[in-house]
Amino acid sequence: MPELSVYILTHNEEAKIEAAIRSVLWADEIVVVDSNSRDATVSIAQNLGARVIDIPFQGFGRLRRDAIDACTYDWILSLDADERCSRKAAVEIRNIISRPDADAYYIPRRNWFMGKWIRHSGWYPDYRQPQLFHRGAVVFHEKDEVHESYEVRGRIGYLRSDIWQLPFRDLEQLLFKANRYSSLGSEKLSRRGIKGSMSKALAHGIAAFLQIYIIKRGFLDGWAGFMIALGNFEGTFYRYAKLAERQAGWKRPPDMKL
Repeated sequence: MPELSVYILTHNEEAKIEAAIRSVLWADEIVVVDSNSRDATVSIAQNLGARVIDIPFQGFGRLRRDAIDACTYDWILSLDADERCSRKAAVEIRNIISRPDADAYYIPRRNWFMGKWIRHSGWYPDYRQPQLFHRGAVVFHEKDEVHESYEVRGRIGYLRSDIWQLPFRDLEQLLFKANRYSSLGSEKLSRRGIKGSMSKALAHGIAAFLQIYIIKRGFLDGWAGFMIALGNFEGTFYRYAKLAERQAGWKRPPDMKL
């Protein structure tokens, strides 16, 4: 049976890391890649037998490349701290790596939010990036701060079984992540030479809301779908608004000469 490494990226995830690790204790190696957590994340992971390495955060693209390099085995499963590998997925993964028919696999993610499984809103099957792959089959672009791009080198496959995700503990965390990711996103836009403005921020924000709520039928998920669409509006709006702020120099104080 080929051996499997699992890596998990963390930063202050003491409320979620235990369940994530327990869902993959069947793997041959669990590597927790931590970026300066100030809570009990590291001690919880170590107590469960995970190997913890500390890597300062310099963007998700680079972080994932470093995490892959830290893994011992050639088959690798990427799991976030807010994800859980279901028992069915665990069995399917073991079967796949024993007789692979591809080099990288997308895994459907089933998201739990506001007390329900989300079936629309672009959140199911929610293929984000290949999460099971042979070493060298997925290469992340290290300059991407967030929404990291990647290249697949080889054949692509799809798992049938879900992994579960709990993306937000509550609405406060939804707002926190929208703020954090919009800051990282504005840096990425600036590096790409994109010009920002408040009108562009509003237009992109409205388009992002309609994409989730109407086109991807978020309205069928009730208030949860509305909040997902609203969070998408906020994250997108503030990404471009922060870009405009950065380029216009609004943070500079006025000249106080009288």
